[in-house]
Amino acid sequence: MSVSEQSKVRNDVALVAATAVVAGVLTAPAGVADDRIDPPATLRLAPEAGSGVAAIDVPLRSRFRPAARGRYRTQRMHTSEFSMVGFTWRGGDARLRVRVRDDGRWRSWKHAESMPDIPDPSSAEGRRARTGTELMWVGGSDAVQVESADAPPRGLEMALIESGGGVAPAPARAPAPRAGSGDRLRPDDLRPRRAWGADKRLRNGDPAYNRTIKQVHVHHTVNGNGYSRADVPGLIRGMYRYHTQNLGWSDIGYNFLVDRFGRSWVGRAGGPPRPVRGAHTLGFNHSSTGVAVIGNLETKRPKRVVITAIVQLAAWKLHKYGRHPRGWTKVWSHGSDRFPAGTRVRLRVIDGHRDTNYTACPGKYLYKRLPDIRRRAGDRIQRLT
Repeated sequence: MSVSEQSKVRNDVALVAATAVVAGVLTAPAGVADDRIDPPATLRLAPEAGSGVAAIDVPLRSRFRPAARGRYRTQRMHTSEFSMVGFTWRGGDARLRVRVRDDGRWRSWKHAESMPDIPDPSSAEGRRARTGTELMWVGGSDAVQVESADAPPRGLEMALIESGGGVAPAPARAPAPRAGSGDRLRPDDLRPRRAWGADKRLRNGDPAYNRTIKQVHVHHTVNGNGYSRADVPGLIRGMYRYHTQNLGWSDIGYNFLVDRFGRSWVGRAGGPPRPVRGAHTLGFNHSSTGVAVIGNLETKRPKRVVITAIVQLAAWKLHKYGRHPRGWTKVWSHGSDRFPAGTRVRLRVIDGHRDTNYTACPGKYLYKRLPDIRRRAGDRIQRLT
């Protein structure tokens, strides 16, 4: 076949794919998606005032073409450099996979995990929230391709974020603890929001507060384990931008975050000692605080310093509200996928996200450590008070 004939075949394939989209509905026969063809335009991320990251939001539905086995796939999209990717849509469910290009080579396909850490639907925050996936850490990448196992959902958008796209703030430490038995339990190195560069202009409203704290829910963020110490502030800023600007939440969802190096960071605004309501455990945000380890603990064992950081945060928050880390409590569900609204549930005072929702969070390796976390948190309270 001559070069001109090959070119004609490729053009015919592209024409078939283009005519398959009628009024936004994908109806073309399977097998017409062509991975070899890249769109001519490069998606360029732009620095954003306030977020401290560079980002771009890309509507995806019209970019899909039918592929083999009933799936839909976008063409490969050239981009400027990004390190995080997430997807949002309006209602329903989505089964998405994504692959990225790094240093000229395409990585393997990865599933985009649906976001189980969400605000309660009855709250103002929940009513304006979009459905989405976890924000994935992919490192420095310059191209992306997306696959959907079903017809793409309504309003599907892809957020590409470069966490180093803004000016990172200088490292900062929390003020020295004040005297008193409660403050003696405060974690030794709790880094405030200014340490990762939070800008209040991104928040959607003021903090909400619970009447008390009955539980500590332990999470993982599922967004990769290969980050460096210097990556962490930008990584948290990326989550902050995604949670507020893409998912529509009032703030970053977690009350506290722990990186893989054992450092603790204040997440949601409102005052670390106070009972700030987060958006981390659907149906149970109203009486708890959420601590998330940055990484995927389904595939990686947490280091001892990570466990120590969780122990310190849990002991501090629970003792402040008269709860015992080794104990049980009864909590009314405000409605989760596991416990309908109005159900009274008996739960551990320190539990994993999977105890309240249908999710693998906080990962099998971290979940196995919860008995040790409960024991050590109880010992810390006895020792320091």
